[in-house]
Amino acid sequence: MKNFITIVVAALLISACDGTKKTIDGAGNVHLSGAYRISSISDKAVSENVPTINFIALEKTIHGNTGCNSFFGNYTIDHSALSFNDISSTEMACEQPIMDVENAFLQALRNTGTYDIENSVLTLYSKSDRSIILVAIKKTASKD
Repeated sequence: MKNFITIVVAALLISACDGTKKTIDGAGNVHLSGAYRISSISDKAVSENVPTINFIALEKTIHGNTGCNSFFGNYTIDHSALSFNDISSTEMACEQPIMDVENAFLQALRNTGTYDIENSVLTLYSKSDRSIILVAIKKTASKD
């Protein structure tokens, strides 16, 4: 019995160390929470003026930076379906390449149909053809 308890405790400790575990609510939805840095939009790498998105799970809201402007909005999840609603942003003008990234980023959010999270990587898929439209990496306390 003593060995059994030791094994159970060891298994619990090992499983608690898995930082990539998905948090699932009662409806089977994976909670989106925390801050993400966008790494690519429509298969194009983003390396300068990188957009960020922050998910506030309890409120189902988002906010972040497009690389030029701040934005905010709401999101809804139903199993693997994800949609962004009421997205608004500030309206500062930036250089054209930065504005191009901003426009592509906001368009990707508006066209999102489904999502997946694996190993701290968030992938958004198009609602029309399920192609990958955005990839983002979760920020950690030691980064940024």
